[in-house]
Amino acid sequence: MQITANPYASEEAKELLNYLSDMAGKKIITGQHTQTNEMEEVSYIRDNTGKTPKLIGFELLSYSPNINYDDATAACLKEIEDNKNTLDTAMDLAKNSDVILTMTFHWYSPIGGRDKSFYTENTDFDAEKVLCDSTPERIAFFHDMDIIAKELKKFSDENIPILWRPFHESEGQWFWWAAKGPEIACELYKLMFEYYTYHHQLNNLLWVWNCPLANGYPGDAYVDIISMDIYLSEYAKTDYSKEYEKLISETTKSKVAALAEVGYIPDIQMLERSHTPWAYYMTWSKEFCIGEQYNKTDNLRAMYKSEYAIMSRMDILA
Repeated sequence: MQITANPYASEEAKELLNYLSDMAGKKIITGQHTQTNEMEEVSYIRDNTGKTPKLIGFELLSYSPNINYDDATAACLKEIEDNKNTLDTAMDLAKNSDVILTMTFHWYSPIGGRDKSFYTENTDFDAEKVLCDSTPERIAFFHDMDIIAKELKKFSDENIPILWRPFHESEGQWFWWAAKGPEIACELYKLMFEYYTYHHQLNNLLWVWNCPLANGYPGDAYVDIISMDIYLSEYAKTDYSKEYEKLISETTKSKVAALAEVGYIPDIQMLERSHTPWAYYMTWSKEFCIGEQYNKTDNLRAMYKSEYAIMSRMDILA
């Protein structure tokens, strides 16, 4: 039995964590990220396999309070527009199907920034200053957290658990929260954990840490699920077992492990043989799912045909 990091976690959150733990190494939960209300990736999977993924990933970028609309490219504005109100879609799914929800937040920098300001190159926001008392950065950071907490509370009020994955990919410096290294991102994560757990009482959240580096790990007291994102430069049949060993060696052996983002889905036949204990995988959106550029239809069909893979009924999309 897994013990949640939040000592006040809801029964639904506890049940979900134990379900993930029970499945890891026995089966793998299929997952797909989507950024639009149409969820075209999920429809594509259903149209090509007759099945739908068990885990659906949603994006909160358009809920960022500080978006600079006046200095944004057409691509940025389209992404924001496409993503608007997707949490309404997530709520409908959670209420009317058996899916598991996971959420990612490409957080537009709380102060300043242009275009897609979750990227370090598009903002001069100094994440380290969030850790200092009474700085403008800290005030703006908490302001944004309060607004996002209101969105997450809607799910808490409905007793819907969420796999919450903030400050992802902090092993790199491409996002502002990790621009000064994984240690700073780790401190921001801990700050959010404390604030959301004890102030906002968001007891429906399961906390997903997304970095495979030892010097950025927050510690078992703050984490429910360890995870990493993997984008291979070219296709190779793999169960990502080497990556699993790296992840647990750098972080912890006592938590559920997940492939939070992949470009190429794991090879289901290899997983059936190795039983590498990934609880779930989530393919990224758009071309990573749709078409043949990354995942071949034959591989997709093999995954959704396998008895080792867990899928959703998702009658709402029928």
